[in-house]
Amino acid sequence: MASAEQEFLRKIEEHKGIIFKISKMYMDNKDDRDDLFQEITYQLWKAYPKFRGESKFSTWLYRIALNTAIIFLKNEKKRSIFGKEDFSEYKMVQDDIDHEKEEKLSAMYKAINQLNVIDKAFIFYYLENFSGKEIAEQMGISEGNVRVKMNRAKNKLKDILQNNIH
Repeated sequence: MASAEQEFLRKIEEHKGIIFKISKMYMDNKDDRDDLFQEITYQLWKAYPKFRGESKFSTWLYRIALNTAIIFLKNEKKRSIFGKEDFSEYKMVQDDIDHEKEEKLSAMYKAINQLNVIDKAFIFYYLENFSGKEIAEQMGISEGNVRVKMNRAKNKLKDILQNNIH
């Protein structure tokens, strides 16, 4: 039988893409993303003994990861009055990547980074194809409120993207 540590590591390996996406969504520089990835993993490990399997592991992970990212971002902003404007980390070294797709993805992440922490969470849930009901459960609000806040977040993101094009 697998130990709790082995089981945790297996689940983290299986869901590390979620942690990576959240890290990239909340931090615009590679070192900060790596730090946030580590912090999320650490917070998940600390909370793992309390995971009772009443929800899917991924649902539990989303909640802790997003809460950790929000707290991490707030602490990061306290440390630095000026935001980091270096987006050079978005450049990829590989030659076999789709440069147009990568540029669009980079522009989207830059735009997402301009949203407030709550709007980022809504956009993340949207990009991950969560249902209104699932988002409501995660955020602790009604489905109607989710629809309103989701539309506002998507409109803000659309405005940012359109303003960056012109």
